[in-house]
Amino acid sequence: MKVKIKNLTFNCIIGILPFEREKEQKVVINCSFKYKYQNSNFVDYSKVALDIENIMLEKKFELLEDALIQLNTFLKNKYNIKKLKLTIQKPDILPKCKVSVTL
Repeated sequence: MKVKIKNLTFNCIIGILPFEREKEQKVVINCSFKYKYQNSNFVDYSKVALDIENIMLEKKFELLEDALIQLNTFLKNKYNIKKLKLTIQKPDILPKCKVSVTL
């Protein structure tokens, strides 16, 4: 099975610049993953989305890369996910573009 969570949007502390450590900014997260569906054993995508948001809010990451690595490890271990793709976007950090990092 393949699950896609698109445009999970919330505000959190993320970044290395001084103003990013003081004020929450909008992030947009896209996640897709594959898992083996067997005997009604499924992954609850609402829990995955909630876990992503809670980790981001709690950890207050400095780097997008660190956030991606920790989310990747957590989600694969908790939900027995085989293949995972994550993108974190900071849509408002630069005036002329949207910046994102993908793992």
